[in-house]
Amino acid sequence: MMKKPKFETPPAIAYAIVPKDLAGHLFAVTLTVAAPAPGGQVFALPAWIPGSYMIREFSRNIVQIGAEAGGKPVALVKLDKHSWRAAPVAGPLTLQYDVYAWDLSVRAAHLDQTHGFFNGTSVFLRVLGQEEMAHFVDIQRPPDAVAGTWRVATALAELGAERYGFGTYRAAGYDELIDHPVEMGDFALATFKAHGVAHDIVISGRVPNLDMARLQADLKAVCETQIAFFEPTSKRAPMQRYVFLTLAVGDGYGGLEHRASTALICARADLPTAATPKNLAAGDGYLKFLGLCSHEYFHTWNVKRIKPAAFAPYDLQAETYTPLLWLFEGFTSYYDDLLLVRSGLLDETTYLALQAKTIGSVLRGSGRTRQSVADSSFDAWNKYYRQDENAPNAIVSYYTKGALVALMFDLTIRAKTGGAKSLDDVMRALWQRFGRDFYAVNARGVTEADVEALFDDVSGLKLKPLFERYVRGTDELPLAKLYAPFAIRLTDERRTAKPSLDVALGRDGGDCKLTQVHEGGAAHAAGLSAGDLLVALDRLRVSGNPANLDVLLGRYRVGDSVEIDAFRRDELMMFTVILQGERVPAITLEVRGNDKKPKNRLRRPSA
Repeated sequence: MMKKPKFETPPAIAYAIVPKDLAGHLFAVTLTVAAPAPGGQVFALPAWIPGSYMIREFSRNIVQIGAEAGGKPVALVKLDKHSWRAAPVAGPLTLQYDVYAWDLSVRAAHLDQTHGFFNGTSVFLRVLGQEEMAHFVDIQRPPDAVAGTWRVATALAELGAERYGFGTYRAAGYDELIDHPVEMGDFALATFKAHGVAHDIVISGRVPNLDMARLQADLKAVCETQIAFFEPTSKRAPMQRYVFLTLAVGDGYGGLEHRASTALICARADLPTAATPKNLAAGDGYLKFLGLCSHEYFHTWNVKRIKPAAFAPYDLQAETYTPLLWLFEGFTSYYDDLLLVRSGLLDETTYLALQAKTIGSVLRGSGRTRQSVADSSFDAWNKYYRQDENAPNAIVSYYTKGALVALMFDLTIRAKTGGAKSLDDVMRALWQRFGRDFYAVNARGVTEADVEALFDDVSGLKLKPLFERYVRGTDELPLAKLYAPFAIRLTDERRTAKPSLDVALGRDGGDCKLTQVHEGGAAHAAGLSAGDLLVALDRLRVSGNPANLDVLLGRYRVGDSVEIDAFRRDELMMFTVILQGERVPAITLEVRGNDKKPKNRLRRPSA
């Protein structure tokens, strides 16, 4: 049963939330408004969550809702899929509603016998017209005995609650309330300080023999490097406390940034184990996790405080378009691994291999010739976040291509200024002019014109042609030429003699399914389509194991003709395929000759 929170002075807006039914995955929420609008108070739940650009219609998870005032029912009228209006009342108005929470992701809410997690956008109805008032929330302990050892982890400011405890928390307004996700459960916890600011690591999920000491030390290095990146003199972090909320599962990967925390999901195998010798370098999985942490932490500055103008403020009820996600996500993707290098956690050889992988992924799809990163940013809502089987042929990622655009700007500025300036200086200028005081003075967001003017101003160069060709245009980035001054050679070592259909494969039961057919490849030219089930190649069965197709193709040469039988829907079809050479980019980056430490190595911060 939900307990009614006690306040010395009734707040204007007060929530109480309790994990009502762990097995049924239900949070019960009450919302009390001290002074509802005289004409009838309107409430709305956000349709999307900042950082994830897709309409998700969180209100569909409200399974029941009612209102009362003075102990008497109050009529609620539904205005649209996510909004309600209460009948006019003179005194305090209370809503009571249940939220179904079974989305195991960083975007919404999840509840079961092992833990509870929620973003405010999934559970807290917005009181229209009163968003700037102080918001209070009482996070209550679940009634189930199994949750007796549960604690609470959040970056919300405590009011009546103790740190990591159930109780009352406070936010200055609705925007702040929904920017602090909450994890509850029996989690592993550790704290370190980065330039004097406390940072909590919260790990939910079963992780045997977790090496928390190594995780603390490595994340401390990442956080201190990033704080010093933006504030090289003061080393001042933009938050009073930070929380890494991490859910470890069998197989998963993702993160969502917030102003003083991040919600992460990872494979438990990617977390460090104390069974590993202390002198052993980080494995690929752990480096991937550190890169995820680095990416989301960098967002503390780049998108949570340096914001696109369209996000200042957010319109949470409808799509909010900006052509600048290449800057906010792409540049963050560029710096996440680069700052691992500067933190001493990633060596140069591995870093260049990761950068080569990014280049290869961009070159793999012909969509890069059709869509610019500016258009990709604008169309995130209906293209990037709603990809289909034709995505490689139609769109480009503002994450990966945006990271290469950042690389292009960085190398160009470094080369043309003799190392006196770099992209680092541009990012610090964005921070100083648009981000540092964003929440303190309700600063404005960044426009396209602001960005271009600042690049020119900081670098002392005329960079508009680069914006026209590579940001708003689809010209191929001249990466080999850009790397040359830094003694780095780019080569493409694809095996053109290896026959290929140029497709992506998946399983459909015991069958081999074409999940993507790349434009201009052998399968496309023959008429095969995504969704086709391959049955036989020259009358030899194609099994559900994708490696089997490679074995069959290995007996042929480029230019050979083969017959492929495939089911489309329930019809058997035959295709004549002229095999082409492998078209998958195989990019390598290596330091030329004996020049292992060129004077202007790109990984080094500028002065």
